[in-house]
Order: sequence, then C-alpha cells, then structure tokens
Amino acid sequence: MTTTGLPESLIATLPGDHYTAPDIFRLEQEHIFETMWFCVGRSSELAKPGAFRTVDVGRESVLVTRARDHTVRAYFNVCRHRGAKLCTERSGEVRRAFQCPYHAWTYDLDGRLIAAPNLTKMPDVGRTEFGLAPVSVREWLGYVWVCLADSPPSFEEQVMGAAVERLGDAESIERYGIEDLEVGRRIVYDVKANWKLIIENFMECYHCATIHPELTEVLPEFAGGYAAQYYVGHGAAFGEGIQGFTVDGSEGLDRIPTVSPDQDRKYYAITVRPQVFINLVPDHVIFHRMYPVAADRTIVECDWLYLKDVVESGKDVSRSVELFDRVNRQDFDACERCQPAMSSRMYAKGGVLVPSEHHIGAFHDWVRDRLGAGPEQPRQEPVERPLSPGGPCGG
Repeated sequence: MTTTGLPESLIATLPGDHYTAPDIFRLEQEHIFETMWFCVGRSSELAKPGAFRTVDVGRESVLVTRARDHTVRAYFNVCRHRGAKLCTERSGEVRRAFQCPYHAWTYDLDGRLIAAPNLTKMPDVGRTEFGLAPVSVREWLGYVWVCLADSPPSFEEQVMGAAVERLGDAESIERYGIEDLEVGRRIVYDVKANWKLIIENFMECYHCATIHPELTEVLPEFAGGYAAQYYVGHGAAFGEGIQGFTVDGSEGLDRIPTVSPDQDRKYYAITVRPQVFINLVPDHVIFHRMYPVAADRTIVECDWLYLKDVVESGKDVSRSVELFDRVNRQDFDACERCQPAMSSRMYAKGGVLVPSEHHIGAFHDWVRDRLGAGPEQPRQEPVERPLSPGGPCGG
C-alpha cells in the first residue's frame, strides 16, 4: 500500500464534486476556458466580410466575424451602451455593420462605433473608445481560435505546441494540409456529461475492447487497452487486411498526397487542452470541439475533413464518417452512464485509475493547478507512463 492507502498499481481520480458542482464548473469557466486559447469554428464559415458566428466561451458570448480586409476579428458580444447582447443568432451575415436591437448603437466590422441616435450631439464619445471590446484571435489549421485573457498565453506554445509534443515536430501535422481540406460532414452531439469525463475517455483505451468493436477491428493494438501513445510520434497501425479507416475496413477516400509514407496506414490523435481533439488518418481528418455548457452538459461539434475534390465531387463519405460517429456515440454513452454516479456518496472521494490510465492523473493535476488548488497528493509513478496523452483513443 502507498501513503494514499491504495495499492501501488492504482491512483486516485478527482473527487465526484469536480464533475457536478456548479461552483467548480464556474471556476473552470473563469480559470480555464476564459484564459486559454479556445477553438470556435471553421474559418471557411466566415467566407466573406460580414459573415459572423457567436460562440459561448466560458461565461461570455463572443462575436466572431470577417472584416473588410478579410482578417478575422472577435469581440465580446455586448453593446457598449447598456449591455444588450448585440447578436442573438448563432450565425449569419451583415452587409456593413452590427446594430444593437435595443437602442441602435451601430458598429462596423472593425468594432468601431459608427452610429447611434443623437451621436452627433455627443462629440466627446470616442468612436474607438466606445467600440466593441476586442478579443484576441488566431487562425490555425483552417480554424478560428480566440482567447479572452487580457494577456493571452503563447499560441505557439499552448496550441501548436500540443501538436509538436505529440507528433515530434510541426511538419508532421502540416503534411495533412488541414487548412485546405473541406468539411464533408459535421455532426453535433449534445452530451449529458461533464467535459472532463469526455477528455478522460479520449485519453484511454482501457474501455476499447469493451465498447469499440469496429475501432479495434481497424486498429488492433487498441484491443490491448493501451491507447496512450508510448512515445512521441507513435501512430496506431491499421490491421492486416484493413484497406481504410472505414466502418468495415474497406477502401477509404482519396489519400492526402502530402502525407508521408511513414504516416500512411496509421492513426494519430492530439489533445489540445482544454477542448479540441484532432484525429489524423491518411485520407481525412476528424476535428472535435467541445463547448462546455454546464457541469453536466457538453456540446461536441465534430467535423470530418476531406480533400476539396472529394467533397466537391460528391463522393460517398458515409463509411468513413460512420466509423468515428459510432466511436463518438459509444464514448458519449459511456460518459453519460458515468455522470449520474459522480454525485453518488460512493464517488465522493473519486474512483481509481489502473496503470494504463495513470496518465489521466497528470490531466487531473493540470485541472487542479489551473483552479489554483495544486496537486491533491503525490502521484505514484505509473508502471508504463506515456510521454503524451492518448486518444480514443490516442490524443
């Protein structure tokens, strides 16, 4: 037994209230989602100036749009006059400006205040000073990322660095040309579970042999329970006789031509904390974004990305979509099965992690650290500890 009272092969999880308590979820909104880079959508959805999307990031509503100079801009979705929500639609398009429906304060695509009733009689009101409050924004992999922090962390370290840590170098993900791929299918899942349960599930494959028969057929090594990548750059190999990453192992779509021979017939997954999973296979990319809504509810938006010619030609992508759609539904069902028990007296002190899950303990320590609590207890060194988290399994 260790000092924690557990056998050396087991380490403790977070306690149950970390998955149910509104006050802890509020702390996560403040100290995680509102301080880190957060992916809010595909750049192509903002195809021309005036296209916009609104997204909830932590406790804030964010308005993302494309300006006249074709750059992406982001603002707090709050009118500077009396605080009305400027845009209530989830997406849409304006011709030249955003107008508050309450008192008609009007802002151009650069966020500048350009009109308001009787504004000419208020010459001391600065058009920029009382413009929309900007939010830091970046584009990467064809997606828009925002950060609400006054002084955002390094995008290169936090976001791009997650891919480098997992794959070993930036070139390995650049070869997939994700920014040039197109969305062949998007599925939005409403998961009745805490966001951390979803991440924890994605990080391990102890469950794979139990609930993922289609996935373990395509990626046989996952049946052994070790989805965590054992070393930087490792990819899970397709099984013998498997032709493509499809629900029945049949041939996939047109291969991304810049993928290297070493990456062919392999699956890679990356976790970009706090809410993105990137899954790489030779002919497509599966890109998950989580939007935590409450302690017990998370919206997951999942894109299947293919070569432009594949999407424009109308090729059938259903077999590749169905594989990971099944994986998603199987995983989310498992998370929803766990969520009610998080409030049970039996889970008040949490559960345990077996050796193939020990790396999840590092994620729990990261959560505690972000919330200012610090690690609850010293961690046992796992029997086999990966250099980076795994996704579903492998990120």
